[in-house]
Amino acid sequence: MSHESASEAHHAHSHGHDAGHGSFRSYMIGFVLSIILTAIPFWLVMGDVLDSKLFTAVLVMGIGVVQIVVHMVYFLHMNPRSEGGWTLMALIFTLIIVGIAIAGSLWVMHHLNTNMMPMTHEMMKTMP
Repeated sequence: MSHESASEAHHAHSHGHDAGHGSFRSYMIGFVLSIILTAIPFWLVMGDVLDSKLFTAVLVMGIGVVQIVVHMVYFLHMNPRSEGGWTLMALIFTLIIVGIAIAGSLWVMHHLNTNMMPMTHEMMKTMP
């Protein structure tokens, strides 16, 4: 078996792993981005930087989504070429299911909050 045919055989058995594994540089970029994307929400909440609690919560969630993408790209090596696109399809399916679960949970909590009997401080004091 010649060197070229051995190389071709190895390439044929690579199972479509086109993404390759990350270099030290890419892992460090991902690590630094993760630290920054963790420190910013911590600073926003602990420093009480913004006046609006709702805007702070939305911003923290948005930064969380960005951090998820950073982890998938830099640590899980997900891109449209890896595994023939199947990892990207699995990711999209997972995001749809998570989105449905989060939206459903928020809807149920809002519905329960709207339809529950309001409690005043006096009622809470008399509760066992």
